[in-house]
Amino acid sequence: MSAARNDAEKIEAFYAKDGAWAAEMRALRALLLDCGLSEERKWRQPCYTAHGGNIAMPAAFKDSCRLTFFKGVLLKDPKGILSPVGENARSACAARFTGLDQIGAVEDSLRSYVAEAVALEKAGAKVVFKKDDLDPPEELSRVLDGDPALAEAFAALTPGRKRSYYLHVGQAKQPDTRLARIEKARAHILAGKNFQGR
Repeated sequence: MSAARNDAEKIEAFYAKDGAWAAEMRALRALLLDCGLSEERKWRQPCYTAHGGNIAMPAAFKDSCRLTFFKGVLLKDPKGILSPVGENARSACAARFTGLDQIGAVEDSLRSYVAEAVALEKAGAKVVFKKDDLDPPEELSRVLDGDPALAEAFAALTPGRKRSYYLHVGQAKQPDTRLARIEKARAHILAGKNFQGR
C-alpha cells in the first residue's frame, strides 16, 4: 500500500469518528476542500496546504473545535474571529467554534481568510518574528557552559526549538525541576529535536 493511499485512509478514518465536534470538523473539512486546498496528513491529523505551504488545520478540543491558520497573524481579521492559539504563539491564529451554526455564521469570512492565506503563501510571505526577548533560564545556561557537546548541539537548534526549551525549562518553578527538565531533554537536544522529541 502506498504512503499516500495509507494517509488518505487515515484521514477518512479521522473524519469518520463520531464524538465531540465530529459534525463541526466535517463541516470545516468540506469548507477547506471547497476552497481548493490540498489535504495531507501531518502530525497524525489532516492538514490543508497550497503552494507547498501549510495553510490551515482543524482540530477538536474538549470545549470547542477550531480552525487554525498557520500564518494567522498576517491575515486581515475585520470581524475579530481569530485569536492567538496560546500565550506564547507568534504566528498561528485560530477561529474557535462550539456549534455548526457558528461556523455557518462566519463561513464567508473563513473562505476569505483561506483565499488570503493562499495568496500570502503563493507570494512567499513570511511571518517576521520580533527579536526574541526570552533569556535562557539560568540553570540551562550553567549546564550548557559546563558541557561543550550539549552547548554545540543547542547552538545548532532552530530559533523555535531554542525558544521551546527556554519556555519548557523556564516555566518550572523550582530549580531542581528545571535541572530535571534539562537532563530529561538532553538526548533530544543532542538529536536536534524539540523538548517533545519532534
